[in-house]
Amino acid sequence: MTHAYTPGLKVSQRTRIEKERILPLKGQVLVEKGALVKAEDVVARTLLPGNIKPVNVAHLLGVEPQEVPRYMLVKEGDEVKESQLIAQSKGFLGLFKSEVKAPVTGTVESISNITGQVMLREPPHPVEIKAYITGYVSEVIPDEGVRIVSVGSFIQGILGVGGERFGTIKVLVAEPEKMAEISQLNEEHRGTIIVAGKKIDHAFYQRCQELEINGVVVGSVDDMDLKRLLGYELGVAITGKEEVNTTLIITEGFGDLPIAERTFELLKACEGRFASINGATQIRAGVMRPEIIVADIEFLEKHSLAEIEQWRFEETSEVDQGLLEIGTRVRIIREPHFGRIGEVVDLPPELQEIETGAKVRVLTVKLSDGTRFTLPRANVELIEE
Repeated sequence: MTHAYTPGLKVSQRTRIEKERILPLKGQVLVEKGALVKAEDVVARTLLPGNIKPVNVAHLLGVEPQEVPRYMLVKEGDEVKESQLIAQSKGFLGLFKSEVKAPVTGTVESISNITGQVMLREPPHPVEIKAYITGYVSEVIPDEGVRIVSVGSFIQGILGVGGERFGTIKVLVAEPEKMAEISQLNEEHRGTIIVAGKKIDHAFYQRCQELEINGVVVGSVDDMDLKRLLGYELGVAITGKEEVNTTLIITEGFGDLPIAERTFELLKACEGRFASINGATQIRAGVMRPEIIVADIEFLEKHSLAEIEQWRFEETSEVDQGLLEIGTRVRIIREPHFGRIGEVVDLPPELQEIETGAKVRVLTVKLSDGTRFTLPRANVELIEE
């Protein structure tokens, strides 16, 4: 029988986890190499320059651009407050003076006698980078950030919405096939990460946002519910910047799919423990998966950074991978059928040319409604049984 091997999502009970935490521009690193930091600790900070606000002083005063410096009441580098008088014409015989006030609080960046414009820069915006995971600072990158190494449980999802969040894991269902009910949600779940079982709908997610639940982990959603949640069609699977209170992590795909048994058992084992999650997803070059990380704090406290860096976790780290053959259930991980689940019905051994002109190995997938698609084998991954 024709077959191949293909990787799936990572589900590890214990593995070494490394994260690089870098500022958007150079700033100050606040921790030293070897420090044991908590997930919510700030490890670096910087100031992003404020926005520039142009003020057409020449036009507002009714003077020529080259005359603007004569009428300025402030100079370059001065700090000004919103509504502060910054320029004033003398008028005729001291009458009919024209005035210009600062539209924002900021600093006078420049005064041009060519354009007649004055540039005000708004105050800088502080940016802080948190550790994200509890672990040791394994490297300090001067003025830029740090690398952090940790040990703990690691679970990947297929798709996520929302960015980095933290919270204690709460499992709301007894089995992965069960679905949590809105009536189960209450104030006790505020700030937590809940495991909601097989599936949730838009109303459930909205209630989670109202309660400011930090994260929801679920097996599947309907694509229409996801569209309502986002407010737009997910054309390409690049997420993580959505302005939502609750990060959503989907472990299996679209439709009516329970959380994989091994994933669910690991989440149950982590109940009551502090977790870091990130819904950022990118299914393109440089694949990024949504993730759930539960650091083993007790283990970290008993072992040094040097021991952890040398430790080998091959025996406990598990990565789903297996045989791809006729009858195998797979998940499509590229657009335009991203997140769909189907069954492999054909594995042609010969290379076939695709739209880009490249020749690759392909397969044919049949969806539950009988629709068939032929696509590159790299565009699917195995579904854990």
